[in-house]
Amino acid sequence: MKLARDELEKKAKDALRACLSRVPFLRKADIKRQASGGEMKPDFLVKLGLPEGERYLVVEIKANGQPRLAREAINQILRYRDLFPNAYGIFLAPYISQKAGELCRKEGIGYLDLAGNCYLCFDTVYIEQEGRPNAYKEKRGLRSLYSPRAERILRVLLNDPGKDWKVGELAEEAQVSLGQVSNVKKLLMDREWIQVGGTGFKLSEPGQLLKEWEENYTFRRNRVLDFYSMKGPAQIEADLAAYCNREKLQYALTGFSGAARLAPAVRYQRAMVYLACFDEDICSELVLQKVSSGVNVSLFIPYDEGVFYGSRELGGAQVTSPVQVYLDVRSFRGRGEEAAQVLFDQVIKPSW
Repeated sequence: MKLARDELEKKAKDALRACLSRVPFLRKADIKRQASGGEMKPDFLVKLGLPEGERYLVVEIKANGQPRLAREAINQILRYRDLFPNAYGIFLAPYISQKAGELCRKEGIGYLDLAGNCYLCFDTVYIEQEGRPNAYKEKRGLRSLYSPRAERILRVLLNDPGKDWKVGELAEEAQVSLGQVSNVKKLLMDREWIQVGGTGFKLSEPGQLLKEWEENYTFRRNRVLDFYSMKGPAQIEADLAAYCNREKLQYALTGFSGAARLAPAVRYQRAMVYLACFDEDICSELVLQKVSSGVNVSLFIPYDEGVFYGSRELGGAQVTSPVQVYLDVRSFRGRGEEAAQVLFDQVIKPSW
């Protein structure tokens, strides 16, 4: 939910008043909006009445609380000290990420979001609140970053984090528009997960990106068809590969099937395969029975063809990229999470 500037400032003032009202010995809190002009001024100047005397707070408001904008706010607050030498600075945004909060603490600056999560520490005042659910937690940004088209870009970046990319080159590789790449680049810059240089930009925090992606991913976005077969997983996969090769049908193993190919320590009893499209003939050809329980074959009809990016042949069958396998197998609680961790430790992390 994106707020207009006037509405953001009104809600910011309300949140600030609510936060300061928790100080039992506070005599007054006069919050004034600073008029814009040639001289750089904070968004709010707050005059507090404390037992030891008057104290000023300078408040900088940003539209979001990702690290890049937090750094901008921190730098502005530090410059305000020339005008208000003894003032305490506060960064205020609709939602403030964990890393942004850590940046503020490091610089001796407080922070507050519209849900009331905060950290203020000055003189005899100490207020800290975490864990309040926030309606303004950048859902729109998450939807933009983890939409099917945007995910094509993420797969390319995570496939080779050390590579420098130009916007045009990345758009061509991911088969998306220039505007899509520019939007994803901005969202990653806000999180400070990419590094920009003279030769382009590259992913600098692949682990953090993958972690947030897995939190916003489920294999259920695909159309999932579950079956039972009398054969074991290895034979099922071999038969599927032979059928798809003969019929020229794009496919790739994923989930437990892919993890076992990439990290042989993974043990499993359920074959998982992406098929570009579903053909009923595959059921009769491979003797697959449609079931709701006792499933040992899952066919994924992809929500986007980007899932096939980075696929390779391993052990006589096509396998999706390690990142795609990781995302799919990670969605299965218990053994899936264990398999994902093995894959990350043995394959993905060493490649970075």
